[in-house]
Amino acid sequence: MTREKIYLFDTTLRDGQQTPGIDFSVEDKIAIASMLDDFGFDYVEGGYPGANPTDTAFFTQKRTNRAAFVAFGMTKRAGISASNDPGLAQLLQAKSDAVCFVAKSWDYHVKVALGCTNEENLASIRESVEAAIAAGKTAMVDCEHFFDGYKANPDYAVACAKTAYEAGARWVVLCDTNGGTQPPEVGTIVAAVIAAGVPGSALGIHAHNDTGQAVANSLAAIEAGARQIQGTLNGIGERCGNANLVTLIPTLCLKETYAERFETAIDHETLAGLTRLSHAFDELLNRSPEHQAPYVGASAFATKAGIHASALLKDPRTYEHVDPASVGNFRKVMVSDQGGKANFINELKRRGIAVEKDDPRLDRLISIVKEREATGYAYEGADASFELLAHRTLGTVPDFFSIDGFRVMVERRFDANGHLKTVSEAVVKLVIDGESVMSVAEGDGPVNALDIALRKDLGKYQAEIGDLELTDYKVRILNGGTEAITRVLIESGDATGVRWWTVGVSENIIDASFQALMDSIVYKLMKNRQLAGKIAAE
Repeated sequence: MTREKIYLFDTTLRDGQQTPGIDFSVEDKIAIASMLDDFGFDYVEGGYPGANPTDTAFFTQKRTNRAAFVAFGMTKRAGISASNDPGLAQLLQAKSDAVCFVAKSWDYHVKVALGCTNEENLASIRESVEAAIAAGKTAMVDCEHFFDGYKANPDYAVACAKTAYEAGARWVVLCDTNGGTQPPEVGTIVAAVIAAGVPGSALGIHAHNDTGQAVANSLAAIEAGARQIQGTLNGIGERCGNANLVTLIPTLCLKETYAERFETAIDHETLAGLTRLSHAFDELLNRSPEHQAPYVGASAFATKAGIHASALLKDPRTYEHVDPASVGNFRKVMVSDQGGKANFINELKRRGIAVEKDDPRLDRLISIVKEREATGYAYEGADASFELLAHRTLGTVPDFFSIDGFRVMVERRFDANGHLKTVSEAVVKLVIDGESVMSVAEGDGPVNALDIALRKDLGKYQAEIGDLELTDYKVRILNGGTEAITRVLIESGDATGVRWWTVGVSENIIDASFQALMDSIVYKLMKNRQLAGKIAAE
C-alpha cells in the first residue's frame, strides 16, 4: 500500500524563540539550524527577517543544505501595493527558499488588529502569495487564530484559507493560536476546510499546547486530512509551548495506526538519533532534559517497582510500548526501596558488574540501599552515587584521595566602601599519595566555596577534572524545622557531554552537599578510567 507523506515543519527558531527566558544569538541559530537540517526536517523556519537584528543577520545567507529554509513575516499592509511594502520586500530579499506569511483569519482580528476591511485582508493574502511566487519562493500562509475565527465566522475563515490556496500557496496552515481548541473540533474543522475546496495535501496544522493537547490536535488534523505538521523541538514556545515534534515524530514512525498509512522524511536509522537531538538542544539551552519526556526522557523507559522489573526482564514488551533503542534511548530498571533482586541484578549487569543472585554481597547491597533510602537517599535520581556504592560494596573503588576534614565559614560584614556583604570561605584538607594538601577558596555561597576548594588542588588528578562542571544543584528538605534532614542532588557534566547525578543526605546542608560533591569527583575519575558504567553516565 502506498503511504502518504507527512511533511515536518520545524519552527523552533521562530515560534520557539517566543519562549520566556530563551533568546537565541545568531551563532545559536546557526548551530540549531544545522542540527535540524542534519536530522532531516522538510522545512526549517528561521525567524522574521527585518523584525530584529539577529534574524536579519541570520537570513543574509541560506542556513540549510537539505531542508527548505523558511522566512516568516506578515502579509503586505492594506492600502499599500505589494511592490511598495518595505516589510514584504525584506522577506522576498532574504536568502530563503520559502516564505511563510502570517495572515489574520478571524474577522474580529481583521477589524481590531489590522483596522481594515475583510476584503482588504483577503487582497493582502492573495497579493503577498503572488509576490513570493514571482520572486521564486515557495509560498505558505499561516492562518492565525483560524479555529477561533472559524467558530466565530466560518465563511470568512474558510475564505482566507481558499484565497491563499487559489493564489498558489503550497501550504495553508491552520493555526490554533490560543491553544484552546479540542481534538474533536480540530478534526471537524479541518474536514470542513477540505470539503470547502482546500485539499488536505495543501493543509498544515500549527497547534499550541495551552490545554496540553497540541500533539493530540496535530494528530487529529492528520486524521482529518492535513499533511503538514508544524512544531518545535521539545515543545518550546510561548505560554505553554507548541506541538512537540520530538513526541510526534516517533509516534508517526513507530505506531502502526500511523506508520502503515503515512511516512515522513525520518527513517528508522535517523530516528535512533532522536534522544541525542533532544538532549543536545537542551544542552544548548543550558537546561536539564525533562526526565519524563515521552520517548526521550531518562524515565521514559524506567521501571522502579520490583514486580514490574521482573516481568520486564522476561519480556520488555510487558512494560514498554516501543523498543527504547528505536529512539536512541535505553531501558532503565531503577534501584530503590521498592525494588527486588531483579532490579539490582539488571542494573549491575548493565554497569559491567557481575554478581550472582545468591551472592551474600548482593543481599548486603540491597540492605544498604533500603536502609539509606529510609533515611532520605534517592538512588533512582542519583545513578552515579548508586554505582559507586555498588562498587564499594561488591568490590573496590580506587583510593584516589582522602579528606582529613573541611571547614566552611560564612561572614556578613561591611566592606571598605561601607557596603554590607556576605562572604563565604571554605578550607579543605586532603591527602593525596600520603601528602597533605590544604585548599582555601571563596565562593558565591558556602556550597560554591566548598566546591571550588575541593577541586582547587587534587595533585596528579587535577588535570583530569579540569572539564568537570556542576550543572545543577537541587535541595529538598525532608522534614520540618531548623533541624530538618536535607537531601542534595547534584548534576555534573564534562567536556564529553556526559552528565551524571550524585546524592548526599544529612541534617547539615553543607555536609549533604559535600557528600554529593565527593561522589561527583570520584565518579569522574572512575569514568576517565573506563570504570564507570554507561547508564549512570547518560
